[in-house]
Amino acid sequence: MEDRIVMDEKTIERAIARIAHEILERNKGTEDLVILGIPTRGYQLAMRLKKKIKDIEGVDVPAGAVDATLYRDDLGMKKDQPPLKRMDIPIPIDGKKVIMVDDVLFTGRTIRAAMNALMDFGRPTCIQLAVLVDRGHRELPIRADYVGKNIPTSLKEDVKVRLKEIDGVSEVRIVSSEGR
Repeated sequence: MEDRIVMDEKTIERAIARIAHEILERNKGTEDLVILGIPTRGYQLAMRLKKKIKDIEGVDVPAGAVDATLYRDDLGMKKDQPPLKRMDIPIPIDGKKVIMVDDVLFTGRTIRAAMNALMDFGRPTCIQLAVLVDRGHRELPIRADYVGKNIPTSLKEDVKVRLKEIDGVSEVRIVSSEGR
């Protein structure tokens, strides 16, 4: 199976722009919005969404990060404990519309963990999910409200998101996970 690029930098930027417009339309503007990304690449995508919404509406929406590490249901199964990432919730979330952002939606377990983490910080009016890629294979009843691209995959494939801020290049690549 050959590795292939399914989204390049321009495609990713168009997806971010479309998601920003969809968020604004569904929420009738920016009032009470908070954008929280799941580190690492979900946080960078959240910052891109924040910038795009500011470009469109002229409003600086509060944005930060929610770390799901300590809330994962597989924490005890791992030999090495994963490092804590970034928790940065810039304002109280009670009564806010939280847009949670991640790079890839797969089983739904990371999103569930992030929602559990978020609930320790307050009670939002609603939580909406924005993802760059939905690859299917859900294990939990979780779906994204905003999707950059649906990419059906086999379980023998991985979806690798690379972003310029972290990796020096922006692309989404499907890679074979066989033999890894």
